[in-house]
Amino acid sequence: MRAENDMRDLHAPGGHVPVMLERVLELLAPALAGPTPVVVDANLGLGGHAEALLAAHPSLHLIGIDRDPTAIERSTARLAPYAERTTLVRAVSDELTEVLAEAGRPRVDAVLFDLGVSSPQLDEAERGFAYSYDAPLDMRMDRDQELTAEVVVNTYSAAELIRILRDYGEERFAPRVARLIIKERGNEAITSTKRLAEIVRTAIPAATRRTGGNPAKRTFQALRIEVNAELTALERALPAALDALTLGGRVVVLAYHSLEDRLTKQVLAARTRETGPPGLPVPLPAHQPRFALLTRGAELPSEEEVARNPRAASARCRAAERIREAVDKE
Repeated sequence: MRAENDMRDLHAPGGHVPVMLERVLELLAPALAGPTPVVVDANLGLGGHAEALLAAHPSLHLIGIDRDPTAIERSTARLAPYAERTTLVRAVSDELTEVLAEAGRPRVDAVLFDLGVSSPQLDEAERGFAYSYDAPLDMRMDRDQELTAEVVVNTYSAAELIRILRDYGEERFAPRVARLIIKERGNEAITSTKRLAEIVRTAIPAATRRTGGNPAKRTFQALRIEVNAELTALERALPAALDALTLGGRVVVLAYHSLEDRLTKQVLAARTRETGPPGLPVPLPAHQPRFALLTRGAELPSEEEVARNPRAASARCRAAERIREAVDKE
């Protein structure tokens, strides 16, 4: 999976449409049919999905969340025609409950998660997300935080690097990569994306390098996830989003690598199965599922969309709907 494809395609006006836009609109539409619906875009980016939702639903109020101040600034300009119907907040998605409380809207009708890194973050070389540019090793979505990829690469122990590369990059040569990083940083600090990519390439066996794209892709993915605590944020944010949904409310998740998609699948599966003891003739109300899946497995973008927008190639879409309110077990 190419790192460039492992991202959201949030466009500037006149560019490509956001990933799986028509399907996202279709999945969310039934939840937004009421008189005053509220939707949360938990990964706002440039506001491509948000703009389409606001245009499609004239009475919709949108709460947009993003940790990147540049994203907030650009989406504020883009969504200016809808300013009276938008609340844009600089925050991490796992602060969703607090954001909704502050906005005075603890229950919402829909939540969209469009995970990964936005196109502008990729395309701005100085952000250090892509191995295709020579740039400082940064990779922070929020440039006010202290932890950077350079800090991880130059200060983490071999064991910590191996764990990150295995867990977040699914890199089968994690020990070899970690050992060479440790060796090379002993000579001189590793501060650029180009040098790191060269080190990783050297560590990967030649036979493996000949297939599967750039050998640095898994290491860069792993570092990005570690720096931004992406999986930790999703692990907290998705259950919070489900809890906030009204009856008939829907959540849609666009994931771009197997780790995000697997976590999404697990969270949704836990909420859509019965939890009572097996063998009961009638399911107990308190143990009936509160949610139902809207997608069979993970839906993929069409071949036409991938041809038009290669960054959509790795997208995986899952969705669920609240079918019951929580039951008081007291």
